[in-house]
Amino acid sequence: MKDTNLPDGWIELPIEKLAQITTGSRDTKDREENGEYPFFVRSQTVERINSVGFDGEGVLTAGDGVGTGKIFHYINGKCDFHQRVYLVHSFSPAISGRYFYFYFRSFFYDRIMSMTAKSSVDSVRREMIADMLVRLPENPREQNRIVEALSDADALIEGLERLIAKKRLIKQGAMQDLLTAKRRLPGFSGEWEKTPLGDIGPFVGGGTPSMAREDFWKDGTVPWVSSSDVRIGELHGAERLITNAAVKGSSTRVVEHGSILFVTRSGILRRFQPVMINSVPVAINQDIKALLPRSSAYSPRYVFHAAVASGDQILRDCMKTGTTVESIDLNALRRFQINCPQDQAEQDAIAAALTDMDAEIQALETRLEKARQVKEGMMQNLLTGRIRLV
Repeated sequence: MKDTNLPDGWIELPIEKLAQITTGSRDTKDREENGEYPFFVRSQTVERINSVGFDGEGVLTAGDGVGTGKIFHYINGKCDFHQRVYLVHSFSPAISGRYFYFYFRSFFYDRIMSMTAKSSVDSVRREMIADMLVRLPENPREQNRIVEALSDADALIEGLERLIAKKRLIKQGAMQDLLTAKRRLPGFSGEWEKTPLGDIGPFVGGGTPSMAREDFWKDGTVPWVSSSDVRIGELHGAERLITNAAVKGSSTRVVEHGSILFVTRSGILRRFQPVMINSVPVAINQDIKALLPRSSAYSPRYVFHAAVASGDQILRDCMKTGTTVESIDLNALRRFQINCPQDQAEQDAIAAALTDMDAEIQALETRLEKARQVKEGMMQNLLTGRIRLV
């Protein structure tokens, strides 16, 4: 009986009626650094190998691991694949391999999540793939138009990702040059000096208002910053808001805009040193230390960029040992030195150049996020027939 929810000219079939399903025979240790062929493992990263386990058109997905239901690859050629990677191949004339790739990538995760009561899926069974229903237009030309539209969306996203990566590398190089005086901006030739962060201003910490006090949290207006809010860049607010009563009645502290916020206690310090400069007044908790630039000799934005560039060195020089949670030694942080031009105008010029680069990257990231949202909407509409390309 025809599904009345299907658009005219569309059919719905299980994958086992549209293609064959198999798994690989290789292990991760079989990879070859400079191998001739792609080697698909349980990761978005494609390794290399010298053996051929498949030659043709197919779609691969991880059978277990952290990427279950989220990792998909399209191949049309020679490759090999892991023993816990599923390959869908030998597509029937009813479906385009590229159409299947987009459909499977769009809906498989939701399918497997609907089959478990847990927050994640540990492994994929063959029938989870075989019994999955696929909606598709019977007309191959309509399938091809859908594939072309989604491929164009992918190309836009990939192009933006490459451009952002390039801009980040350019900014990294600029930071290494401008913040060490290897390259001077036009018009500046004055002396530089090493300055301890503690000479720039005092460090202050905060606290957490009582969660039992409803009047501390209900209808809050003051951004309350914890370590989860701080990464790298400019801070415009926080996930949680507190009231003025909480500010007055707890150990939290409000710091004015232009403060430099360091995460000093968090597991994230295993990976990098989060540093931000706040554009609005915020309250901070006990895991944050704020440097309050008091001396007119130092540009807050310059100090921020210098601290970001020194993140790895801060972790090496200031990390406490023997603590349960990774922590920064505040006295060591106060002693930590950054390179500073003595001329504040040069500090401002360097900060402005780096801030402009940050703004350009942020604008590209906003475009990328919008492109991803548009593509998500396209997949939901084109792959279900809500919008027709005929």
